[in-house]
Amino acid sequence: MPVHLRPWSPDDASALLVARRSSADLDPQFAGTDIHDELAATDYISTVLPFGERAKHWAVVQDGVAVGNVGLTAIEMRHRTAWVSYWLAPGARGHGSASRAVRAVAAWAFDAGLFRLELGHRVNNPASCRVATAAGFVAEGVERQKLLYGAERFDVETHARLASDPAPVTPGLPMRWPHRAG
Repeated sequence: MPVHLRPWSPDDASALLVARRSSADLDPQFAGTDIHDELAATDYISTVLPFGERAKHWAVVQDGVAVGNVGLTAIEMRHRTAWVSYWLAPGARGHGSASRAVRAVAAWAFDAGLFRLELGHRVNNPASCRVATAAGFVAEGVERQKLLYGAERFDVETHARLASDPAPVTPGLPMRWPHRAG
């Protein structure tokens, strides 16, 4: 089961559609976006999962198929900070891929000049907390009733990792970059 990271591509639309439909627990990750067909998935990849200056998203690819995402958003170079997010389709969970993906993205971010990476997870999501901790992120506190999903509010535990923190011993996933003509 080879797993690696790479920027999202329009060719991943069908895989994104399958992943999105795989579990209702991914609903918060898609912020109410209706990804009902491959055209909507292609649009989502180009508008929400870009690899640009202020946001960078990597597809978690298992056996050639995109099964998840790790993103850096709110990239801010004055203070050298960014927000980390991640998700995996249910069939890809439980093998350490999420924490290894977050480790790889953190290493990339620090190499690119960022200093502080932040993330948050609902306190009722212990699996996400395990990913953050395994990727070297230290819990910093709880923000009460920060997130609203449907009619319910959730407390969020925030974590951060600094470039000066010790790196986790286990390596991150390999990153692959598309070949460019020219």
